[in-house]
Amino acid sequence: MKPSHPPIRLVIVDDSGLVRAGLRALLEDVPGLHLAGEAGTAAAALEVCGREKPDVVLLDLRLPDGTGLDVCRQLLKQRPDTRVVFLTSTDDEQAVDEAIRAGAHGYLLKDINGPGLVQAIRATAAGQSILDPLITARVLNLMRTSGGPATLAALSPQERRVLALIAEGHTNKEVATALGLAEKTVKNYLSNVFEKLHVTRRAQAAALYARDQRPPKS
Repeated sequence: MKPSHPPIRLVIVDDSGLVRAGLRALLEDVPGLHLAGEAGTAAAALEVCGREKPDVVLLDLRLPDGTGLDVCRQLLKQRPDTRVVFLTSTDDEQAVDEAIRAGAHGYLLKDINGPGLVQAIRATAAGQSILDPLITARVLNLMRTSGGPATLAALSPQERRVLALIAEGHTNKEVATALGLAEKTVKNYLSNVFEKLHVTRRAQAAALYARDQRPPKS
């Protein structure tokens, strides 16, 4: 009998005790998830995450003693393997851009339904970058207004293959294995992709790829 995968260790960070209680009630009995801790302040978040070593952190933008952006940066500096997902009611373009630049692996709005949130947590833990559909649209709009329109047509076939795997959440090493390339070669391809698409983050490139894969409107 094969050993089961260890549960995804999750920490919830939100200044509202009511929100934390709701998330706890929603997530604590989900198979494959383990609520390792929760916090209501930036200081407590860093302390809890340092102690519990979570796989995924659900993080609000607004905290009483700082911002979620500060927590995200410090947490990823201390624990680069931790996956950070912002769960917030803030959907303005500047907040989205700052979250991506801070290194966030996901950005979700609090009106997401329960099954959608669970799926997002699992996908993020598996290495994917997750953006709320509305947020994807805002990221694309932000890139259009700041760097001009960008399309995948500028990419070579191999660059598109690399981007497709990156958008699925694969690491550079996994992409290299899948395509039979050296990891350094994948990094070079990815640098070219970023330059051609006028982006600096994997989440931004993934958003462009997601847009390109949508069927045309009839």
